[in-house]
Amino acid sequence: MAAVNLRKGFFILPQNFAACRQRGYATAKQTKTNTLAAVAESISAKGFLRPHKPYAPVSDAGDRVRAVANQLQMTNGGDQRKLTDLGEKFKFLAACFQELQHGVPNSQVHELTTVADVIAFYQQAVDTTVPLDALKRIELPENLHIQYEYLRFHPETDTKFNGKTAFPKSSTLVTGLKYRRKYEGHEAKRSWP
Repeated sequence: MAAVNLRKGFFILPQNFAACRQRGYATAKQTKTNTLAAVAESISAKGFLRPHKPYAPVSDAGDRVRAVANQLQMTNGGDQRKLTDLGEKFKFLAACFQELQHGVPNSQVHELTTVADVIAFYQQAVDTTVPLDALKRIELPENLHIQYEYLRFHPETDTKFNGKTAFPKSSTLVTGLKYRRKYEGHEAKRSWP
């Protein structure tokens, strides 16, 4: 017999209680640690605009999509042909992916209802540049300066003020996953809890 303590109460369970229950799920401990670690690693590696890959359309993208439609005998109706049959739509989009090496995101599949919509999708460029990086490429006005690699105060590494801070009771916390490796946080000593 096994005893279970639930907030100062004991319940007696038979020994084969755990064996007789069917476990059709993963244990919470394994799932949480593996999943959270994988998600954290994935987010830190991918960064901003992570689900999209950059795409520069070729000049004959429309003609190539029309050629794919002709190969699949989807010529009646021309560019305004409706993609109502889901099997046909899947085959058409998969063939377009093979031809142009650019897939349609799941969030946009429902928007592509005609062949013309697919042509417009493949003629549109996908830019995955972060807005801050885009500012590096343009010429800024003379009175505007952006520090791309800024300095963070840490009393052990500060050389300008010998570790003395203007805010002695304020901590410097690094909350982003990406910058935890780059910048070291500092927790200020407090005289009163």
